[in-house]
Parts: sequence; structure tokens; C-alpha cells
Amino acid sequence: MKTTIKHYNELSLDEFHDIIALRIAVFVVEQDCPYQELDGKDKEAFHVMVEKQGVILGTTRILPPGVAYDEPAIGRVVSDPESRHLKIGHILMKASMEFLEKTYGSRLARLSAQTHLVKFYAKHGFVSTGKTYLEDGIPHTEMLFQEKE
Repeated sequence: MKTTIKHYNELSLDEFHDIIALRIAVFVVEQDCPYQELDGKDKEAFHVMVEKQGVILGTTRILPPGVAYDEPAIGRVVSDPESRHLKIGHILMKASMEFLEKTYGSRLARLSAQTHLVKFYAKHGFVSTGKTYLEDGIPHTEMLFQEKE
């Protein structure tokens, strides 16, 4: 498997198509949640992709500070349902956190986690801010990266 990170401007049309197709397959179809997937923020984002033999198996996007929050934001973390046994979510989060450190000098980031995934993000240093809400009918919890002391 290969992990790459590209800004939107560096993505090929095929890569962007495959990223959006995967996100729609999971967030809209699998989770039965009709919502506006294209929100305009992808154009400002860095996209982390895990691929195998040219097929994108997982992706996430990193938004620079000021786009969604004061801090950088990690979002749209998704892996292909048939490849989840490969723990791609952990690969994506590790690469995302390393990118933040390299690009912004800190792993500080905020994310909006589907509430059932709070323990997953906690394994990567995120803690709940205490803010919970419904987003597109799905319970979410706002989380912030916390350096381990």
C-alpha cells in the first residue's frame, strides 16, 4: 500500500473522482445519509490517500487553519468497506498527524467525529471538547488533539 498527500490543485481528475466516489459510497449510500458532499472546502484541502495497485482504499482531508476552525481540521476520514480489515483508518490518521507536524509544526487539530468513532480517534490523541450535536441526522462529537504529557 502507498500513502500520498496532495493539495487539491495537485490531484488528477481521476484521483478527485475516486476520492468523491468513495466518500459518497460510504457517507451517502452505506450510511443512508443524503447530504451535500461537495461543500467547497476540498479546493482548500490537502488530501491523504491510501492506495493499493492504483485503487484508492481510503482518504481523508486536512483543512488549513481558518477554513473550518482556528486550528487545522481533519475530516472526511473514510475507508473502502471491503478493505477495513487492513486498518486503513489508522494509516490515514498516522499520515495526517505526521503531515500536520511537518506542515504546521504541531499536531494540533480539531475534528468532528461520528460519536461511535470517539474511541478510534482517542487512540490518535484526540479528546472530546464536550460539544455533541447532530450533523445530517448522525450524532457527532467535536474533538481536539491533546499532546500526551
